Amino acid sequence: MERILQAALEAPSGKNRQNWRFFVLTGEKREAYLGLSQKSWLGIKDILEKRLKPSLYQFTERFFYTLGDAPVVILCYSANDRDEKHLTSVGSVYMAVENLNLAAVAEGLGCCTMGAPLEIKAEVDSFLGIEKLQEDGVEDLELLCAVVLGYPDHTPPRAPRQLENRVRWL
Repeated sequence: MERILQAALEAPSGKNRQNWRFFVLTGEKREAYLGLSQKSWLGIKDILEKRLKPSLYQFTERFFYTLGDAPVVILCYSANDRDEKHLTSVGSVYMAVENLNLAAVAEGLGCCTMGAPLEIKAEVDSFLGIEKLQEDGVEDLELLCAVVLGYPDHTPPRAPRQLENRVRWL
């Protein structure tokens, strides 16, 4: 985990602000978070039911209820600043998240980056005590995603790549 987090911290960032903040949940805190994962499912299940084959939909629902039994959840935040463009701040954090994902795979771990926590952002913030940090004037923190990490018990099928109209040479 230390090597994976170090890889995330080595990512490039806009104006070298390094504005990422990671909250690593393990043990009892990860177990407590599981209830929030289940609740976040409610915000996206109807959309996914229309987009996914029934078997993949059922797999995804189970994943939200168990987080794949992965022992680690990392909640990823941007420490925003009035002097920086919002999209630059967000982009910097996602570069760190990509480094984290690549390092996890290099270490033989499975990982899943999830946007679903945004469905219940206020509850996730409360769970982590974010509002207390902000009240204390520490930082203006914005939740961007979660990353679930663990040793995979299988290799899930890779989603087909959508290549049409994705690159244009000029």
